[in-house]
Amino acid sequence: MSSMQESNQVSRWRLILGQSAESQLAGFSPDGSIQLSEEERIMDRALAAIYDNTDGGTDAGSAPSGQRGAGQGKSAPRLAQWLGDVRSFFPEDVVSIIQNDAMERKGWKQLLFEPEVLATVKPDIQLVGTLLSLKGKIPEKTKETARQLVKAVVDELVQRLHEDIRRAVTGALNRRQHTPLPWLSGIDWKRTIQRNLKNYDADRKQIVPERFYYFDRAKRSKEWTVIVDIDQSGSMAESVIWASVVGSIFASIPSLDTRVVVFDTEVVDLTEQCAHDPVDMLFGIQLGGGTDIHKSVAYCEQFIEEPKKTLFIIISDLYEGGNQAGLIRRMRELREAGVKTMCLLALSDEGKPFYDEQVAKQLSRDGTPCFACTPALLPQLVEGALKGQDLAELAKRIGTKGI
Repeated sequence: MSSMQESNQVSRWRLILGQSAESQLAGFSPDGSIQLSEEERIMDRALAAIYDNTDGGTDAGSAPSGQRGAGQGKSAPRLAQWLGDVRSFFPEDVVSIIQNDAMERKGWKQLLFEPEVLATVKPDIQLVGTLLSLKGKIPEKTKETARQLVKAVVDELVQRLHEDIRRAVTGALNRRQHTPLPWLSGIDWKRTIQRNLKNYDADRKQIVPERFYYFDRAKRSKEWTVIVDIDQSGSMAESVIWASVVGSIFASIPSLDTRVVVFDTEVVDLTEQCAHDPVDMLFGIQLGGGTDIHKSVAYCEQFIEEPKKTLFIIISDLYEGGNQAGLIRRMRELREAGVKTMCLLALSDEGKPFYDEQVAKQLSRDGTPCFACTPALLPQLVEGALKGQDLAELAKRIGTKGI
């Protein structure tokens, strides 16, 4: 290895370990010293502001003489500069980690109330969760900036999921009905081929169909009812954001009659806000507080008109502060009436929830499968539910963590 390569490796370890490790690392450098480039010095200062154990009272982005990094200063302009440095010199996924560590380790959440700071941060789902938890404290001068940030994240999530969910729903529902009336773009090729395999011409190597099958042009409106019941306790922040996006997508599909409800110890119906703007819905959610799942299920029952055409999705960690026995009984009765039920213990990219195992196991025994689900796998679960498939088996097949 060349001396330059060795120096580069030592410099990288110096950035990782910080100034406190400089004397030990110097012995591995070809010339016995560590020289950081201007870019590396900026990166080092940005990392020091968050990860050094200092008690100084300096502003973010500056350091006192002889002491690396910054304390918990609250200068918005300097924090904005620090955020700019982080975004300039680190990859996007690393920016999100550093940014969230800054808020958690240094208590900088209140600095999000400054427009110049909020305009600088990288929008991501964790930041939206933080904003929602603090939304009652956001001053008027920052509200519009906060809303635009939340909208940017919501638009990205909708883009990720919209086509997959719509395709799953239409694949399960809208194209089930057939018609004897011929129309070229409506040919059900799968059924036509299956029903005419007996007419395969070996010489021509073609199927000669005796009959074509066509999908019905008419798409029935509100063919199914989908109820999304969302736990808005503080531990469910990321799942609440995803659930709001999923609810808004369901609401945009004509064949579904969608209801979106959130709950803590009280129940709030956000169906109208969700249908028009998921951002409005998110700002209508109050993260934190207790949990009364039983009350929310009782509220949602009024929307079930045709049980066998109803999909009921609870998104909750199942830590019930209300009537646990009543919750289990109501869910069992819904299943017995024919309602398709599922519980998503988490709806997030990590899919690693903390949840009440006892309640989850009881619900699963009674026929309501409980999953830790990533958003990417949700369309398959929804399609399976609408097609009447065994969701527990489906979950094992597609890789969700079922109970």
